[in-house]
Order: sequence, then C-alpha cells, then structure tokens
Amino acid sequence: MEEKKKKDIGFNIIKNDPTEGHGGFGSGSLSLDNVSPVIIDVDAGEASIEVGAMHARSPVEKGIKFLKSKEEVPNGKPYWLVWVTIDRKEDGPYYAGVTACEMTVDRGIRRGYKSLPEHVNRMDKSIKKHIIVDHMDAKSKAILTEFLQNHNLGMWDRSIQQLKDDLQAN
Repeated sequence: MEEKKKKDIGFNIIKNDPTEGHGGFGSGSLSLDNVSPVIIDVDAGEASIEVGAMHARSPVEKGIKFLKSKEEVPNGKPYWLVWVTIDRKEDGPYYAGVTACEMTVDRGIRRGYKSLPEHVNRMDKSIKKHIIVDHMDAKSKAILTEFLQNHNLGMWDRSIQQLKDDLQAN
C-alpha cells in the first residue's frame, strides 16, 4: 500500500492585482489571495498552515460545535487561529498583517469555543496590515515566532518592527 505524501502547503504568495489598470467593478475591494490561516496547537507546541480554516473547516474545527461562551467548554484544549497576510515591498515579500484569535476545542464532547465575529474581524484587520498578537501567551508567541522565521527568514526580516516586538513581549 502506497503511503500518501502530505501536501506541502505554503503561504499564499502575491498575485497580480486583478483590478489593476481599470476602475471597474471590484476595484478597491479586499482580496483574500494573500492571507493564510495558521493554527497553533499550544499543548503540542506546533503551528501549521491550515487552508481549511478559511471556511472554519480545518482538521481542528471539523466535527466541533462552537459555543459562544468559553465557560461552556471548561476542558477545552487551547489553540490560536492566526491570520497572516503577505505583502510585497521593493526588497521582497514580508508578513504585513498578523492577527491572532483564541479558540478552544474539547474533542471528547465535540464542543469548542471561538468568537466568530472576532475571527472575521481579525481576518479583516490582518488584510489591512494590522498586527494584533500582544494578547497571546508567551509560549504561543514563541511558537508563532519560530514558525514565521522557519517558514521564510527573509519575510520575517523584512516585516515591521512592531510584529517582532509584540511577539517578544510577555
């Protein structure tokens, strides 16, 4: 029996602006082409790009009914959904927007906690090049820092100082 190779999925990289050169329909609208969801499994100390999270269909989210109150899922395993937006400067691509959303999942009872409005708003903020990571715990910040650096050190180096500072702060 052949073993299936796991797809190596990277960040969505900049495409040409589909509205470039014309002022017609869709001009000035936001594009999801450059945003990627990264899921941090806090307990496992791992982060990975999970394209399914764009539509709340990542492996972590599948089969889970999400509740609006964190207290309803007292034994939830902690995760972060981080929206990472890539943009391009003259010297190359960089992490332009990075915003984190809390999420917990209790597989045993098939329940979890997340704030859907927060997830949507943070994705929007990421696309608009905001950095919102200062509310993360120190361990999760370290996991995300290592993940971003290992994914592409050049993009990390070209990113704004606020991202680096906010991920170093406790």
